[in-house]
Amino acid sequence: MNKSSQAKLKMLIVDDEPDNLDLLYRTFRLEFQVFRAESAIAALDLLEEHGEVAIIISDQRMPEMLGTEFLSKTVERFPDTIRIVLTAYTDVKDLVDAINSGKVFKYITKPWNQQQLQAVVRQAAETYRVVKQRTEELRRSLRRESLFNAVNTAIRESLDYSSMLQAIVETLGKAFTSECCSLHPIENGFLSSQVVQYISHDHVPANLWNPTMPLIRSVLEDYSATESGFRAIKTFTEGNTEQNTAHVIIPLTYQTDLLAILSIVRKGDLNQWSTEDLDLLEGVSEQAVIAISQAKLYQRTQKQAEQIRAELAVARQIQNNLLRQTLPELPGVCVQACCHPAREVGGDFFEVYQHPQGDLWLAVGDVSGKGVPAALFMASAISVLRRELAQETSPNPEDVMQNLNRILLDDLVSTNCFITMVLARFNPLTRQLVYANAGHLYPLLWSRQVADAEIVPQYLTNRGVPLGIRELWKAPSGSAVLNPGDTFLLMSDGVTEVTIRSQMQVYATTPSAVNSGMMLQQAGFWKLLQEDRDCLDLKRLLARIRAATLAQEDDQTMLSLEVL
Repeated sequence: MNKSSQAKLKMLIVDDEPDNLDLLYRTFRLEFQVFRAESAIAALDLLEEHGEVAIIISDQRMPEMLGTEFLSKTVERFPDTIRIVLTAYTDVKDLVDAINSGKVFKYITKPWNQQQLQAVVRQAAETYRVVKQRTEELRRSLRRESLFNAVNTAIRESLDYSSMLQAIVETLGKAFTSECCSLHPIENGFLSSQVVQYISHDHVPANLWNPTMPLIRSVLEDYSATESGFRAIKTFTEGNTEQNTAHVIIPLTYQTDLLAILSIVRKGDLNQWSTEDLDLLEGVSEQAVIAISQAKLYQRTQKQAEQIRAELAVARQIQNNLLRQTLPELPGVCVQACCHPAREVGGDFFEVYQHPQGDLWLAVGDVSGKGVPAALFMASAISVLRRELAQETSPNPEDVMQNLNRILLDDLVSTNCFITMVLARFNPLTRQLVYANAGHLYPLLWSRQVADAEIVPQYLTNRGVPLGIRELWKAPSGSAVLNPGDTFLLMSDGVTEVTIRSQMQVYATTPSAVNSGMMLQQAGFWKLLQEDRDCLDLKRLLARIRAATLAQEDDQTMLSLEVL
């Protein structure tokens, strides 16, 4: 029991006979703080003045009001009070009804046995103490649960880190009826300039929370001076005896990190803060600090994600600038190219280069993997390729492939990557095309001069292994002569291995495990091409494929050479 429960309990005795009142008073005055009333009306007035009492002993037969009727009037306002009836009459029905309804604890007949009455009163006092203790525990539990739920709700409804801090401050400020509640975030060991405050009304003087600042700084200094941090509440009273303010400071620490310092200011002295209040404040602060830590981590993650997105946007622009922005315009030849990475940056690339001797070089490559690693190899491959193509004498495609493999081999092997690529050299005068294929998709060749029913694409099938697989790359070159009306097309597997929606599955040839869709493949791509073969537009074709794609999982690149 705490001190309050061990103090004298209040007792009210009500009887219209003064002798009985005196006897009862003398019997219990040493153990209880006893109030006397000669009528039910006077007893109600005493209760109005002094509040709840632990025990009421009332005579049953009184001129103005029966004892059970009087006691029934006290039930709603003082449900925990223990009620005892004294009666000299055997009015069994009234007493049974009163006991059954919970209005009376016991009844004792007059004249009473002194020892029996004292035993009943002691039992009543113990019952009252137990009831009050359990009621107080329940009240504390309900208050704690209510406050925790309020803090949880405020946290859940917060949109970001700043709104969460504001919600926590307002919830705690209102819950503890404070004049001012403020939260001082800590950034890199220093007080942040961002102070989140709750003020109970608009006319709180500004100097009400100013005295708190020195103590907040001292908390920060004490925390910095310790090796493992601490969790402790600091309190002090500011002002004069007529207008005191009680300040409570609690550091909000997560593990060993000081995240913020909470300050709550109440009018009055520190007696306004009960042990229950301080314990509850510390408990709910532990809950709040976890949410603050998570919100701070989320905010940091969001900032990092935004920074990464910004950097990737710059990287995408740089990578896009690495590709040819303008394509050569030669008489009798039309060249088109387009590339769309699956992520911000990708591993696909194309190259169109006109050699000073007149040869037109075409290339489409695909670095294994996606994202930044593939993009870095893509940039390296383009750089080496352009250096190889810029030789004084236009080289052979297989020689360029061998040099690329030799230069990039160590880096590709060490990172478990490889590059597939088709490299073609076209002579506009002789219209001869020579190509080398390092594990890439077969190039397509078709002619518009053939009747519609007889158009069949030619797949150029000479092919070797990808770059970065063997120390020495070697594969036979392929060749073809392009006549007017012929189209030579290169693409990456991101175009043919795409999973398409139902409305375009008429073009698909292979089932896909992704969302029960269908895979386009080269045969399906050719069906799609036939609709635009007389007026080939690669960007429009790629846009059509992308619009029907369930999810772009790989970079998509196409390059075409048309002989007019």
